[in-house]
Amino acid sequence: MLMAAPSELVHGGRSVFRSFLVQVLTCVVLGTILPPFIYFGAKLSILDNPTFQNSVIASIIALVAGIFFARRVNIYPGVKQLGAVLPTFIASFGAVALCILAFRFEYSNQVLLLNSAVSVLVYIGVMSLATKADRSIFYAVPGGRIKRLKNVGLIVRDLPAPTLPVHDGAIIVADLHAELDDDWERLLATAALEGVPVFHFKQVYEAATGKVWVEHLSENSFGSLLPNMSFMRLKRLFDIALVLVLLPLLIVPLLVVALLVRLDSPGPVLFRQERVGFRGRPFNVCKFRTMRCEELSMDAEEQRAQAMTGENDPRITRLGAFLRRTRIDELPQMLNILLGHMSWIGPRPEALALGIWYQKEIPFYD
Repeated sequence: MLMAAPSELVHGGRSVFRSFLVQVLTCVVLGTILPPFIYFGAKLSILDNPTFQNSVIASIIALVAGIFFARRVNIYPGVKQLGAVLPTFIASFGAVALCILAFRFEYSNQVLLLNSAVSVLVYIGVMSLATKADRSIFYAVPGGRIKRLKNVGLIVRDLPAPTLPVHDGAIIVADLHAELDDDWERLLATAALEGVPVFHFKQVYEAATGKVWVEHLSENSFGSLLPNMSFMRLKRLFDIALVLVLLPLLIVPLLVVALLVRLDSPGPVLFRQERVGFRGRPFNVCKFRTMRCEELSMDAEEQRAQAMTGENDPRITRLGAFLRRTRIDELPQMLNILLGHMSWIGPRPEALALGIWYQKEIPFYD
C-alpha cells in the first residue's frame, strides 16, 4: 500500500453529482417535469388538468424514492452502480402506481410511462458523470488482513495516524475483526459518529473484485445457524403460483420450440441430467436439448469436463446457441420447480459430477 503524506489528505473529493439534492433537482426537472411538456406540447395544461398534475406528482415521488434507494445500494465501494438503477426505479414507480390504483386517483398512463423511462435515463447520465469525476480514496487502518486490499483497482492509502481524513470523499476501511489499538478503535467510532463511511475490508474486497471471500459460516444475532422457514414457505408458494400463471401462457410457444429442436438435429427434444438440487438432493433436470447427441463412455473426470460446457462448444447446435443465449432452453425446468427440486431464484443446480467435485474443492459449497 501507499503511505499518504499529511498534505495528500486534503486532496481529492466527491463529485457534485453525488449530492442527493443535485441528483433530485436534476432528475425532477429533466426526468419528470420537462418530458410531458415536450411530448404533449400545448395539449396539456398543468394549471387545470388534475390528471396531469397527479401523474407528475406521482412521478416525482417515485423518482425521489428510486434515487434514495439506489444511493443506499451504491454506497458500497466498487458496486456496479448502474446495475442497481433499473430494478430500483421499476420498484419505486411500480409501488407508486399501485398506490394510485388503490386510492383511485386520476392519472395518465402515458405521463407515468414517459417519466419513468426518462427518469432512468437521466439518473444513469447523472451517475455516469459522478463516476467519471469521482476520486474516492480509501484510507486503510493498519492491522489485521488489510494488506489483502493491495492491487484490487482502488486508491488505497494507509492512514498515517488515528485522525480523520479531511476531504469529502474519504472512506475508511479496516479489518474490524483484528485486535486494533485503542486509538484506532476510537477513530472508527468517531468516524461513524461524524458520518464518514467505515467498511470492513471484506466488503471492499468483494465489491471491488466480485469475488466472495468465504472463511467461516456466520451465525445470526442469536448465535445460531437457523434457517428462516417462514420465508422458505412463502418462497415456495411464490414459485408454485408463478408456474401455474405462466404455464398456460407458454404451452403453445413451448410446443413450437420442441418442434424446432426436433427438426434442427436428430435426437430427443428434452435433455435430462442428474443435478444437485434443493438441500443438496440429486434430481433429474429437464431442459430443451441444445447440443448434438454423442454416445460417450466417460469416467467421472470426463463427466466433469463435459459438464463444463464452453461458450463456443462445438457440440452446441445453431438453434441451441439461440436457446441458450435467451434462456429459453431452461423453460421446461418449470416442471422441476413445481416438483420442488429447485426455485425460480436460487443457486445454480450443477451437474452431479461437477457438484461432487465442488464439494471436495470448495469449503461450505453445500
